[in-house]
Amino acid sequence: MPVTKRDYYEILGVKKGASVDEIKRAYRTMAMKHHPDRVGAEHKKEAEERFKEISEAYAVLTDSKKRSVYDQYGHAGFDQRYSTEDIFRGADFSSIFEDLGFGGSIFEDLFGGSGFFGMGREGGRGSRGSDLEVQLPLSFEEAARGVAKTVTVPRHELCSECRGEGGERASCPSCKGAGQIRQSAGFMVIARTCPRCGGHGSVVKKACSHCRGQGRVRVERQLEVKVPPGVESGMRLRLSGEGEPGTRGRGDLYVYLSVDPHSIFQREGANLLIDCPITITQASLGAEIEVPSLNGRISMKVPAGTQSGTVFRVRGKGLPDVRDGRPGDLLVRAIVETPTRLNGSQRRLMEELERALAEEAHPVRRSFLEKLKQLVR
Repeated sequence: MPVTKRDYYEILGVKKGASVDEIKRAYRTMAMKHHPDRVGAEHKKEAEERFKEISEAYAVLTDSKKRSVYDQYGHAGFDQRYSTEDIFRGADFSSIFEDLGFGGSIFEDLFGGSGFFGMGREGGRGSRGSDLEVQLPLSFEEAARGVAKTVTVPRHELCSECRGEGGERASCPSCKGAGQIRQSAGFMVIARTCPRCGGHGSVVKKACSHCRGQGRVRVERQLEVKVPPGVESGMRLRLSGEGEPGTRGRGDLYVYLSVDPHSIFQREGANLLIDCPITITQASLGAEIEVPSLNGRISMKVPAGTQSGTVFRVRGKGLPDVRDGRPGDLLVRAIVETPTRLNGSQRRLMEELERALAEEAHPVRRSFLEKLKQLVR
């Protein structure tokens, strides 16, 4: 049976409307209590699981986007949208860990050495570059058929002159190249990131003139984005390795799509819906009419006696499903248009037609009048 995950607010012991500061204070208290390095060997496994749980809750509830999704959909909907990697990406634990005297290596120990947790130091040892986001507007036709578009992405890249080193480097005199400073506190040895070198283990001795010792420069890159057919607004595409640089590789670029509405078509999943006006004569006698589709006009038969609001389905003339490419349908909703601004001759003809039509020609109206008679008795 699947494991039922506990509520994130319950895990941290805060109310649903808690502020970010309240959540940070709660996490700080629980991290001190449940950190695996602070318990005996017999309780270490239990502490590790608890520490994972509170860290996941903290990562979600301190991120406004993730928290909004969780509040709206709960674990069931949230877990469909975010992987473990997504949950921890961008979460900043460094300030809390440094205050408490913990090293960031706890995440490597508990989560298999992955570098995607974003410990809040872009240049830190073992960190992956942060992700970037861009918006990409599309016309309705581009989204329907698929398109290749070019986006401009402002980002940092490693300096070509110093290869990202920032210049000539020497071993850090504070940590002697270890990247961490260890301090004894009673029976415990506490390791914290070296504040002087930021965990590199080395410092810049002579700064690179091109990047001024930063190790990277700001550039604008033109990237091609291949948009598959059938996308819709709110979807995102991921370009792996096109984000910011880090010591464990680049982050990703997320392209968020925005599709313009169409003047005729309305979208219902992979189906297209159009409202097609027809005349009273066409609705009464039946007719063959032309309706628009994404690939041009097509003919469609309207049977005699068609009522306003009737929807006709034309198979395979909708949008391709973005997941498997299978086409949806074209849904044509007939809207019977009542003529307006009749001249005298037209009005007389309509009155003559009304007198000529028997009640059998209006079964819906006749049924309504019979029900009305029963109500007023």
